[in-house]
This record gives sequence, structure tokens and C-alpha cells, in this order.
Amino acid sequence: MTLSAGSRVGLAGAAVVGVAFGMARYAYGLTLPDIRQDLELSEPVLGLIAGATFTGYLAGLLFAGPFAARRGSRAPTTVGGVCGVGGAVIVTLAQSPWSLAVGAVLAGSAGGWVWAPYSDIVTRTVARRQRPRALAIITTGTSGGLVVLGGLAVLAVLGSWRLVWAGIALAAVAAAVVNLRLVPRTGPAPSPDERHGASSLARTLGVPAAYSVVYFAAVVVYFTYAADVLTRGLPAAAVPALYAIIGVTGMVGVVTGAVAWRLGSSRVAALCLVTVAAALALLGTAGDSMIATVVSATVFGPGYMIGSAVLAVWTAELVPDRAGAAFTGCLVVGAVASVAAPVLAGAVIPELGLGVLLVLTAVVSLLGGVALMLYGVSERGAVAGETEP
Repeated sequence: MTLSAGSRVGLAGAAVVGVAFGMARYAYGLTLPDIRQDLELSEPVLGLIAGATFTGYLAGLLFAGPFAARRGSRAPTTVGGVCGVGGAVIVTLAQSPWSLAVGAVLAGSAGGWVWAPYSDIVTRTVARRQRPRALAIITTGTSGGLVVLGGLAVLAVLGSWRLVWAGIALAAVAAAVVNLRLVPRTGPAPSPDERHGASSLARTLGVPAAYSVVYFAAVVVYFTYAADVLTRGLPAAAVPALYAIIGVTGMVGVVTGAVAWRLGSSRVAALCLVTVAAALALLGTAGDSMIATVVSATVFGPGYMIGSAVLAVWTAELVPDRAGAAFTGCLVVGAVASVAAPVLAGAVIPELGLGVLLVLTAVVSLLGGVALMLYGVSERGAVAGETEP
């Protein structure tokens, strides 16, 4: 059976994004408890390395656009695959904090290289009627990657945390090969439309950018320390189960477009912050309860995946003629928050404790959701007032 262009690009994108986001980007948090014990690292050092992984992600985001402009949109996804393989191999063999940091940063950069270019690949190679389906498949790749990561986590329970990273390296090789075989080579990306200046774009995206800061900071704290919480009071099998549940429940992200159309993007984003807050609070206050952990993961999965997808929908609505640049701008802001959050967390955990940190992060996410909900109400009220005769 011959696959359509949309199916080929969608499957390849799901594989690459699944490895880069669902596996390489969050495997550090999954293996953190064992890394701490094996390499005898302190909380501040672990936090610095966690923040550095997102510095790599930020670098990938910043370099992907210019590289695509010179070499074509598929080129950054190939670089991302190479970074995923190389970084995972280095972490697998790491014997010191420095080698661990280098590998984790390189693996973390893969997500930055691959995310935005796929939007352009779909636009340039897939028929218009097939694009929504292709993008939905690609987005769902993150959830699929988390499910596989949960399966790999069993290797850490039975053997060593290094086996998890070795599995990620193999998965990254397979995804890179699939990407090269199924995604057609494209010419240099067209120059962006400059009708919106940088200052105008920044003003338009102020609210989505603020959402991005809170959302990414909260998500990073959850993924960085969830495994740490579970290993302190539950059987080792709870960690793979957590990631698998997040991946499975996150599959609902494919309906983000329809939900945003009905409720409005800002309201959907607000609800995602509230659900992420609930997941963090459960983890911080009852992380030693299997029931609470299952509920936390079940709630977090949709909040995480829809919260990510709605940012793409929201920015495209606000700046339709520069949707890629708008989306990338918000991702860069979110990446900065992703760098700062674990560094700050690692610094305060020795004083406050991990449970308190998770609850405080939940409060910040909840307040952000409430503020965004109030913004949506005021915005709709202003629009209604303008339409009155």
C-alpha cells in the first residue's frame, strides 16, 4: 500500500518528535534519582544540568530557522536526529558531571532543532486537505515517545539507568532513518513576510508569551522531579507507569484545534495551567500514594499535550501571516523559563524540600490560569462592547 505525502511526513515527524520531545528531552528527570546515586551529585549540580539541557533546546530553536533558510526545512530535523543520537550515547557512557552535562545538553537540543521545521515541511510538501491530519500525527508523537520512555524505564528498574539512554540512542537512529526515507528534501525556506515588525509582533504576543513562561516552567518542574518523588515512597514500577499514563492520556492533544475553536485559545490555555497545577499539587502532597500518582499523571497528560498544542493554534490565530515566527518566539520565551526553573528549583530544594517546591509551583500555575481566564473574559467583553450599536 502506497502512503500519501501527508501520511509519510506525519509518520516521520511523529517518530522524530516522539524521540526528541517524548524521550530525549525528559529522560534526564526520569533517570535523575539513579544518576544522583551513581555519580554522587548534589541537588544544585543536578538542577544546573537540568537547566542546561533546556539551554541546548533554546539553542536548537534559535539555529533551526536560519539553518532551514540556507539548507531547506528537512536539514534541521536531520541535525536534531544526530544530536539525539550523540547526546544519548554520551550520557550512556558518562562517568563525570561534565560528560553527563554535555550529553544531556546535546540530547536536549534535539527538540529545538525539529519542532518548528515540521510546520514548514507540512506546508510545503503536503496537500492542504491533508495538513491538519499530518500535523495532528506529528503532535501526538510526543505522547507516543513518553509511552516508549515508560517502557524503557523498566530497564532502569531491572538493570541500570544507562540502559534507558542506550535505548533512546537506538530509537533516535531509527527515527532519523525513517525521516530521511519518508520526508522529501526541500529547497531553502522562503524569507518571512516582514509586514509585522519585531516590536509589533512582541506586543501582539504578550499574553501568549506570558502563558508560555508559566506553562513551560511548571511542566519542566513536573518532569524533572516526578520520578524523584515517586522513588521516595512507591515501588520502582511506579515511575514507568507514570510516564506511560502521561503518554496515553496525552493523546487527546489531537483534538486541540477543535476545542480551541469552540472555547477560545486563551480559555483552553488557562484550563491547561489549572490542570497542570492540580497534577503538581497531587504530586507534592501525596506522592507516596499510588492512587494520587495515577490521578496526577492522568490529569497532567492532557494538560501537558493540549497546553503545548494550543500555543501553536493561538499564535497562528493572532499572527496568521507569520505563524511560524510567532510560534518560535513564544517557544524561545518558554525555553528561557525552562532553563531557569530547574536551576531555581535545585537551589531551593535543600531549604524548602521537594514537596513544598512542587506545591509552590502548582500555586504559580494556578494563579497564571486564573489570570488568563480573567483576561479571556475581559477580552470577550471588550469585543462584545465594540460590536454593540
